[in-house]
Amino acid sequence: MDFYDAFLAYAENIKQSGKHVVVCGDVNTAHTEIDLARPKENVKISGFLPQERAWIDEFLGKGYKDTLRIFNQEPGNYSYWDQMTKARDRNVGWRIDYFFVDEDFAGRLTGAFILSDVMGSDHCPVGIEFA
Repeated sequence: MDFYDAFLAYAENIKQSGKHVVVCGDVNTAHTEIDLARPKENVKISGFLPQERAWIDEFLGKGYKDTLRIFNQEPGNYSYWDQMTKARDRNVGWRIDYFFVDEDFAGRLTGAFILSDVMGSDHCPVGIEFA
């Protein structure tokens, strides 16, 4: 959680300097219940803890946008699946890989996607398109 706080301060410094902020990565947290297949079973598991989810709320509250959710509000869009249980075969996954952008840059977005058919890892690629 200390890292999350330091990261938010870092992003805010960039934004305040007049530059756009684009954040891409595995944040190891599913933000909302639609971001994982089994939210009730995972409410006490790291990656879906209330304090982790609250940090994403705080980040979004500072004017950053979850790019996928701009274009897609549907459940079942995951970017990580446990390999040991072959969860990908059943799409029992988590969306823990994100692109976040600052509010001003969000207007340039033309799309956001998850390439769930790309194999090779327990994660799959996520991306954005912009003009």
